[in-house]
Amino acid sequence: MDKAKIKVQTFLSQVPLFNSMRGDELDRIALGTTEVRLERGQMVFERGDACVGFHQVVFGQVKLSFTSAGGAEKVIELIGPGHSFGEALMFMGSPYIVSAQATEDSLLLHVSKPAIFREIDSDSSFAHKMLAGLSQRMHSLMCDMESYSLRSGTQRVAAYLLREVSDGSDQLTLPASKGVLASRLNLTPEHFSRILADLCTQQLISFKGRHISLLDSAGLQRCAE
Repeated sequence: MDKAKIKVQTFLSQVPLFNSMRGDELDRIALGTTEVRLERGQMVFERGDACVGFHQVVFGQVKLSFTSAGGAEKVIELIGPGHSFGEALMFMGSPYIVSAQATEDSLLLHVSKPAIFREIDSDSSFAHKMLAGLSQRMHSLMCDMESYSLRSGTQRVAAYLLREVSDGSDQLTLPASKGVLASRLNLTPEHFSRILADLCTQQLISFKGRHISLLDSAGLQRCAE
């Protein structure tokens, strides 16, 4: 995709939430959509800011996180191309409960609340798709909570690596720094690094920087169970 210029309707038509819409419906949504271009490290919004719509990632990556009273950052989610964030709070009329920061140069689309509400009022199937998307996000968060509560650090890391190469490849590049991923998996950076080193010692993986090769997927699967 051309990073210099995009046609909003074209991108929206490729997103599951909007891909069944007619051209005139996409035109209406596009009228309430603005581009947000961000450099790496730039904030999308801060915790406590008003939520007046939701964001869709065209390219790049956004980190959702909050900071504890002691100053420690907890990464909630990493949002990549084709995925969105902020829908639930948009419906609740509540301010953001997390902060959002670009982890690399990114382009987002911000879809305004009025544009979404107009389509919901005129098309019940669109409302159903919004609910399905929110339910899927809730299911994912519940699975994360189960993983953090019931699974060991090694199980979490092994499952994460297998999920990242679900296309059948045995190569992956970590989408963020080890510190960010450790927080995402509810681990300390030191514990995350020890687990990677241990998996390497067992000859299940090899890694150099953020590049990881899976040497024994079956063995890694056993570690994840």
